[in-house]
Amino acid sequence: PALATAMLLAALEAGVQAAWATGDEVYGQDPRLRAALEARRMGYVLAIAGNRRVELQGVVLSAAEVAARVADRHWHRYRAGQGAKGPRWYAWAWARIDEGRGDGYRWLLIRRNLTTGELAFYRCYAPDRQPLMALVKIAGIRWAVEESFQAAKGQVGLDHYQVRGWTPWHRHITLAMLALALLAAIAAAQPPTTDDRIPLTLPEIRRLLAALILTWHPSTTHVLRWSDWRRRHQATARHCHYQR
Repeated sequence: PALATAMLLAALEAGVQAAWATGDEVYGQDPRLRAALEARRMGYVLAIAGNRRVELQGVVLSAAEVAARVADRHWHRYRAGQGAKGPRWYAWAWARIDEGRGDGYRWLLIRRNLTTGELAFYRCYAPDRQPLMALVKIAGIRWAVEESFQAAKGQVGLDHYQVRGWTPWHRHITLAMLALALLAAIAAAQPPTTDDRIPLTLPEIRRLLAALILTWHPSTTHVLRWSDWRRRHQATARHCHYQR
């Protein structure tokens, strides 16, 4: 959390335009990180454990105890982004907490899995009043960060280094992030596709670059046809997952 605080403050001082910060339980449990963000009037949605205590209407309760008090009519079904098998639908509830503390608004955001009933909790802050859907959106954005790390490890070797010094580590990480940014930019520039094939993904673009640039093939058309076949097959698989 101390390193995250330093990085966030350095980014803000450098002029990075960001209105929200989000993170997992490691960061949500740290009061100094939250205080630093609140001092900058920067909103946050930070995950916390169910045993973390908050102040609700003058009473100190754990997050799990607050969730147990939520009536059925106060749960709202919202989508928190797109997943590998379709939209991520959850039931959400919220409550104002720490109302006696300074400026701004603070909430406890509760997420419930529609299938298993598993609960997740978030401490939230914003300098201005926010709707529930705004907090849900920020909570869902964190998955994009984790997916980016997974993509970087799997596609450009973010974690495939054997160095012990800062300089070589920094060089490797910088080149890996640059390679991932290149793949992401190519993927984002693709024109819309029909429903019978998925758009070019990061793994497919990397495969095509390797096949067409790093190796020799007698027929470029053959490589592109195989790529088209894979995208059609993946579109069929995705459709089946979504139906399930």
